[in-house]
Amino acid sequence: MPTVLRFDGLRAVIYPNDHRPAHVHVLGRGCEAVFNLEGPAGLIDLRENYGFSRREIRRIGNVLTDRQAELWAAWESIHGNI
Repeated sequence: MPTVLRFDGLRAVIYPNDHRPAHVHVLGRGCEAVFNLEGPAGLIDLRENYGFSRREIRRIGNVLTDRQAELWAAWESIHGNI
């Protein structure tokens, strides 16, 4: 499971055998959230949340939005062009 980003004690990972649509799993502090990636400059969309507070989800979403192009490139590198 490639970790593509680390921040605030959390890891954003992309599983090599995972399915579309493009997305990242954010793991840490006993919690997990899944965010869809809608293009290199698109929106970050929360799909699933297991344990993070709304405040943490907002913070995570902001970080992922700032790094959207990098995350999209990582997805394409692991899964090929979409």
